[in-house]
Amino acid sequence: MKRLQGLLRLFHASPCILGEGAVIERLRRNPDLELDRHLVNAAFIYAAAPRAALASICRQYLEIGRHFDLPLLVSTPTWRASRERIAAAGYGSHDVNGDNARFLESLRNSCGDYASKVIICGLMSCQGNAYGPDEALAVDEAQHFHAWQARQLADAGVDVLLASTLPALSEATGLAKALAATGRPYLISFVVRPTGTMLDGTPLHAAIAAIDAAATPQPLAYLINCTHASFAREALLHPVNSSPLVRQRVIGLLANTAALSPEQLDNRTSLVEEDPTAFGATVAGLHRELGLKILGGCCGTDDRHIRALAAELAAVQRWPLSRPNDQTLKRK
Repeated sequence: MKRLQGLLRLFHASPCILGEGAVIERLRRNPDLELDRHLVNAAFIYAAAPRAALASICRQYLEIGRHFDLPLLVSTPTWRASRERIAAAGYGSHDVNGDNARFLESLRNSCGDYASKVIICGLMSCQGNAYGPDEALAVDEAQHFHAWQARQLADAGVDVLLASTLPALSEATGLAKALAATGRPYLISFVVRPTGTMLDGTPLHAAIAAIDAAATPQPLAYLINCTHASFAREALLHPVNSSPLVRQRVIGLLANTAALSPEQLDNRTSLVEEDPTAFGATVAGLHRELGLKILGGCCGTDDRHIRALAAELAAVQRWPLSRPNDQTLKRK
């Protein structure tokens, strides 16, 4: 509990928090590895070569954070580790969520004094296609479906729970209620369109108001992920579907390198890259313009992009700006 309180103080007080970059996508690009069709990368920790590849990527992000002395948000490799998927993959006798949390904890502990600045998120997502809002579960169904994994991650001692890449309000609401029931602080992260909506068409202001009203306690804050920085900026500034409350409650972006819609990205076989320097400057610019404090990468990013972003954020940390999100975080 003392460590959690310290990390939450760090979370509130830091001008900027670095997010990790892509993990699953980078593993997918490795010709010597094969992602599990059920668990994706959650079972990599149980075999030597996949575990080493996963650890190498995680260590890169940890080293970047340490080098620039930035707080770092990292996530367990449990994006698809629901009870049903674990059973389907043949790992029902394993504590997949707990083992992944301990794997990441061991990497953090290897960082010496810097470990105190690393926040571990227990990562979850929707049941089906994260780009397919039509597959989303209803609220009560989602709460029941996700409660088991949420409890597994909370019991493993992760610092924060994170439900990411959410396309629809109904499942996001059920997930928030499942996460709230654990008693751990939690974050909710949407995929958004430039029009200021979730993929199911729900305006951001309506989505945040609905989840805040339905879940007790409320999410610590909201993020956007798997979205290009230009799309996220347009969404947050949209005159109809956004609002000042949205820009207070949404505190971060884990950005794609490709300015493509989810429909264009879904099942895409070729990688669309963005110059790392340009990526870093554009994403960091959202801190300066909109006060976003958690900034990292998603699809298309690797250590080069996160290093360029970290360099930009380190400069911000030396000369902090006024941040409109801070008051919202302090009242949570």
